[in-house]
Amino acid sequence: MAKTDTYQEIERTAARRKKGMRTTTYILLTLWALIVLFPFYWMLLTSIKSYGAYNSEYIPQFITLSPTLQNYADAFSAVPLGRYLLNTFIFTVATTAIMMVVITLAAFAFARLNFRGKNLVFTLFLALMMIPNELVIITNFATITNMNMRNSFLGLILPSVTSVFYIYLLKENFAQVPDSLYYAAKVDGTSDLKYLCKVMVPICRPTLITIVILKVIECWNSYVWPRLITDDERYFLVSNGIQEIRENGFGRENIPAMMAAVVVISLPLIVLFLIFREKIMAGVSRGGTKG
Repeated sequence: MAKTDTYQEIERTAARRKKGMRTTTYILLTLWALIVLFPFYWMLLTSIKSYGAYNSEYIPQFITLSPTLQNYADAFSAVPLGRYLLNTFIFTVATTAIMMVVITLAAFAFARLNFRGKNLVFTLFLALMMIPNELVIITNFATITNMNMRNSFLGLILPSVTSVFYIYLLKENFAQVPDSLYYAAKVDGTSDLKYLCKVMVPICRPTLITIVILKVIECWNSYVWPRLITDDERYFLVSNGIQEIRENGFGRENIPAMMAAVVVISLPLIVLFLIFREKIMAGVSRGGTKG
């Protein structure tokens, strides 16, 4: 009887300890979530404060009793933000589509085809990841300028149509597909391109979707290259639009209008992530697992 009581006491102690650890974990995660989400809350709050109310705050206020949507109208009237959104959409879709074709063919070649020097070429590809981005930007700028493609969509798109990291990620994913499927397809007379489209792409769809979403986010948030290669308003992206609002904010920096523009620009990415968050996690997990 004494042993039974002892076992029950041990179980109760273990249960309390487990409950305490779970409670502590939830508290820490909640605090971390608040820290991460606070900048988004502050961005949204600032975007609905009036210009006068914002500038009259000597101490930042974490709520507002007189919200306004005028800042959103100002954001679109101060600069042609609608055109910038359309340019960014064209740039993002075109760049992502071309890149997916390039990296899919390259990853398939490295994963399934046998050719002389394949390992050496792939090693050199990986070595490119060691080059600082600043050096790549300088080279790309000189190349695009010499080809007279500044202030054009081609000049914006071409330097971003491939990615060594995405090729590596997709190549590792392709390598997980059993070789027996490839050999069986070759026995049936299936071409490499048909095997890629009919077998490899459907099997590796989660990783492909993840790469598409990550590339869309990367293109949408692109700042340095568009600012460097374009000075014609017809080809400005949303990053240029935010800068224009900051510089031409009715005589002074109109922070509420700029925050309203940031909300408009960020909303598509937030919605995209919320819709495909499970596929992103599944694709990254699958791409990083061997066997």
